[in-house]
Amino acid sequence: MNILFTCAGRRNYLIDYFRSALGEDGGRILAVDASHTSPAIQEADKAFLLPYVNDPSYLPKLLNLCEQEEINAIISLNDLELPLLAGHKKEFAQAGTAVLVSDPEVIDICFDKWKTDRFFSRLGIRSPATWLTLEEAKTAVAEGRLSFPVVVKPRWGTASIGIEFPEDMRELELAYELVRHKLMRTFLADVSSTDEQHAVMIQQYLPGKEYGLDVVNDLHGNYQATVVKQKLAMRAGETDKAVVVDNPSLVAIGEKIGRELKHIVNLDCDFFEHQGACYGLEMNPRFGGGYPFSHVAGLDLPAAIVSWLHARPAADDVFSVRFDTVSAKCDRLVYVDAAEKSLVYEPERK
Repeated sequence: MNILFTCAGRRNYLIDYFRSALGEDGGRILAVDASHTSPAIQEADKAFLLPYVNDPSYLPKLLNLCEQEEINAIISLNDLELPLLAGHKKEFAQAGTAVLVSDPEVIDICFDKWKTDRFFSRLGIRSPATWLTLEEAKTAVAEGRLSFPVVVKPRWGTASIGIEFPEDMRELELAYELVRHKLMRTFLADVSSTDEQHAVMIQQYLPGKEYGLDVVNDLHGNYQATVVKQKLAMRAGETDKAVVVDNPSLVAIGEKIGRELKHIVNLDCDFFEHQGACYGLEMNPRFGGGYPFSHVAGLDLPAAIVSWLHARPAADDVFSVRFDTVSAKCDRLVYVDAAEKSLVYEPERK
């Protein structure tokens, strides 16, 4: 079996997890990225450079690569790539490649934070009070429905890009304009331009414990498990230290989300506990930066995925975790192969 990671970036640990999961079945772990200095591609069995995902040649080259390397499954690690792959599953399936990305409707609900908020509301899950215009937020402040501090963030966002925490009305006005202005200079500009007047959200800030959920479904969208982690420290928008906890309330919420959303594989969710109640914040339909904390505690989603790809049921113990497992991330260096030209992928001429 050959598994390909796209936009591999810094997720070296996933390369290791899946290589271990292949085990006796054998196979290769391949990776692609736009940068030859990507840490993850250094540790793949075979690596290639492809253009950025917004390049018109990206998808045809990726499809051709899957055919030539006999790729069985693709795992994407980039939010902006998810809708692209979700919309072209059939073409890859014809090449014998399973795209392990949820359907376009699921991607849309997760990437559009306003739709995420509406999804939570429909399921009866609490979420912070949210407004899509500065005028609406000002009115809410005047009427006592919104109080400082608040959160200003992109409606379509990733990795905590462009998040501000204004503490008074003047800061709110400045932060709102600053985030709107900054958005147009980031890679989020294209998607934000679809509704520029409502591209920035204002939410009530809720202090409290932060939690990350790994909500696991199988390849057909059937719910399997939820693992809950309390976040102990953050760095660069990702969980840096965490403890796996026994929280039945959040497990029940995770199950409700998994059964209703019907995503496939992993759904990375962010929740807060505020004054004894749980509030949903975000959902990311991919392996999130917090997955390793679940894996260290016993969740082995890569092993489950490999079993499912072989049309076998996953072993029962792959979803069992050891509560109170505390773990922390650390930096390490990998050697970067300087032979950049040897990695550039060009389709073979027929």
